[in-house]
Formats: sequence, structure tokens, C-alpha cells
Amino acid sequence: MNNILFAYILLSCAIISEVIGSSFLVKSEGFTKIIPSIMVFILFSIAFYLLSQVIKIIPLGIAYAIWGGVGIVLTALIGYFIFKQTLDLAAIIGIGFIVCGVIIINVFSHSAGH
Repeated sequence: MNNILFAYILLSCAIISEVIGSSFLVKSEGFTKIIPSIMVFILFSIAFYLLSQVIKIIPLGIAYAIWGGVGIVLTALIGYFIFKQTLDLAAIIGIGFIVCGVIIINVFSHSAGH
């Protein structure tokens, strides 16, 4: 398997781990609930480990921008659909800019190592 493709697969897994970990962060209620708190620790540990492997191939700034950007969007969507948190117009526009930024990095940047 191509190293870049493998790095993007790992990055996807890191993003998924971080987003699920963030969801458990809400459920941990300030780390007062033991099982969700343990899940936060495990999932964030997995996310950071995978990110550490990704940056061996994809430059840190690019990998982190994608990880953070996609993570923000997915976490906002989970907050909206699962936790019934509201998003006003400014939040939706801001999230749209984040999506645009991730697309620009992946389509136009030569730093991303495509």
C-alpha cells in the first residue's frame, strides 16, 4: 500500500478516535463519570498515537490542520444531532470556512504530499 494512502487512512482513524473521545468528554460530566472518563483517555491516546505516526509521512502542519478541521466539523455535527446543541448562522459559516480550508489544503497544497 502507498505510504501516503496509508498515512491518510491512519489520519482518518485518528480523527474518528478524537471525535468519539470528544463525545465521551461530554458524557464524562467533567470527569465525574468513570466509564466515559476512561473512554476519553483511551480514545484520545489512540488519536494522538495515530497522529504521531501520520506526521512521519505528512508534514505536521498539514496533518494537524486536516485533523483539527475535520474533527471540528464532525464534533459540531455530533453536538448538533446527538446532543441537540444549536448552531447559529455565524457557527455554520465558520464551519463552512473550515471545510473550505481543508479542501484547499488537500486540492491545491503541494505541502500535503499527495
